[in-house]
Amino acid sequence: MDATLTTAARRDRNIKLTVVGLLLLIGVIVGGFVYQVQKPRVMTNSELKINGAFMFETPRALPEFELVDHRGQAFTAASFEGQWTLVFFGFTYCPDICPTTMAFLARFMGELEGLPEAEDTRVIMVSVDPARDTPERLAEYVPYFDPSFTGVTGEFLDVHRFATALNAPFRKDEPDEAGNYLVEHGANVALINPRGDYHGFFKAPLDLAKMKVTYRSVRVVWDF
Repeated sequence: MDATLTTAARRDRNIKLTVVGLLLLIGVIVGGFVYQVQKPRVMTNSELKINGAFMFETPRALPEFELVDHRGQAFTAASFEGQWTLVFFGFTYCPDICPTTMAFLARFMGELEGLPEAEDTRVIMVSVDPARDTPERLAEYVPYFDPSFTGVTGEFLDVHRFATALNAPFRKDEPDEAGNYLVEHGANVALINPRGDYHGFFKAPLDLAKMKVTYRSVRVVWDF
């Protein structure tokens, strides 16, 4: 009787061990599959360009500048170090391009949720209308699209120097009789790498799916 019970117990234990082993094997297989699905494919420069991403063979160093963010904190070239940054040049009185692009970038960040890239990617909007876009004004505008976004402004010459370094020209139109004016600017989004260098840019018109796949591919190639 005791021998029979011992044999049954051993059989049950072996079955349990087999089941646990199978479950572990399935877990490894599923984990590997998920990793392969999430792992971005490395794209060639030609593929990147076709999809609107223009990356420099050698990232460009940024000039020194002193700006301020919408939280009242100093914003300099060193502020870019340690993370990937998407930079858009716009202004709060912009009627179309700016709100459209900012909303796009908010959707883009939403697309990164759950992926490794979400942990060290941020969005900056630099004002090309520093005369009107004070830190307080930016604090009302920029976080509306995403609380994590940062608005940046400063003295005109510093903004102009920074924009020139990122190939983002802008020009103030003539004011109307009431003193209102617009600022002409582009809709490209610049990319700054974790070393604080100008890495490249995403050309407008922006496409959500294309920008996501190219951005993830660029990060694989340049592993910091």
